Amino acid sequence: MSRPSISEVSALIADLADYRKHGIGDLADLMSRKADLLERITADSPGDTEAAEVAAIARDRADALKGAD
Repeated sequence: MSRPSISEVSALIADLADYRKHGIGDLADLMSRKADLLERITADSPGDTEAAEVAAIARDRADALKGAD
C-alpha cells in the first residue's frame, strides 16, 4: 500500500466540497474513499497510533453508511 498522492487527496477534498455545497456525489462512496486514503497514510506511518485511530473511525463510519443503503 502506497502513501496517497497530493492529487488523490486534492480530488477527495474537491469531491467532498461538491457534496457539501451542491449535494453532488454519494456520501457512502466519499467516506469510503476517505477511509481508504487514511488507511494508506496509516500503513505508511507505523507506530502512529493517532493516525491508526482516525483511520479506524473513518472506516467504521464508511462501513456504517454502506450498510444504510
